[in-house]
Amino acid sequence: MNGILAKKLGMTQVFTDEGERVPVTVLAAGPCVVIRHKTLDNDGYEAVQVGFGDKKEFRANKAELGNFKKSGVGAKQHLLEFAAEDLAQWPVGKEFGAADILSDDELVDVSGVSKGRGFSGTIRRHNFAMGPQSHGTHNIRKPGSIGANSYPARVFPGKKGPGQYGNKKTTVKNLQVVKVDGERNLVFLKGAVPGPKNGIIVVRKS
Repeated sequence: MNGILAKKLGMTQVFTDEGERVPVTVLAAGPCVVIRHKTLDNDGYEAVQVGFGDKKEFRANKAELGNFKKSGVGAKQHLLEFAAEDLAQWPVGKEFGAADILSDDELVDVSGVSKGRGFSGTIRRHNFAMGPQSHGTHNIRKPGSIGANSYPARVFPGKKGPGQYGNKKTTVKNLQVVKVDGERNLVFLKGAVPGPKNGIIVVRKS
């Protein structure tokens, strides 16, 4: 299997044997459970459906409960499919953690939903420069010109402007796995990971 579901716990720092300080993001990766198999005969591709995080049964609909009942596992909060070449290695109902998927020093791609910052202006959203802040100017935080007048007499598509900032799926590639704590199912990744604390993160091998 090429990935695992995780929860972002926050950031801290670790030190290498040479005394170098490394900023890391701590993820609670697993325990996850195999819910079902997707096969070439039935679905046209091979994958493993994985569940992460317990959920009370009354919060699941009947379709979800039927899926969990077939697997013989309790209701799970998050479901996702991962590609798997050998389905026999991942029988339905098998529980696995961070150490079963990831190892120290390998590179991973991390996906999550970025922090939502609401409706924001161009300075915050697109890093526009601020206007002059003296001599009675009214243009300190205005975006400036957005196009010509008579021709083309319209604003071109894709023009940067104010609007919704954040709250979008974001992927950061080639983050280094600094350490995997198999006993506590913790993964330490070098650098920052998108999303807030307790946000759900998808970790895939690069």
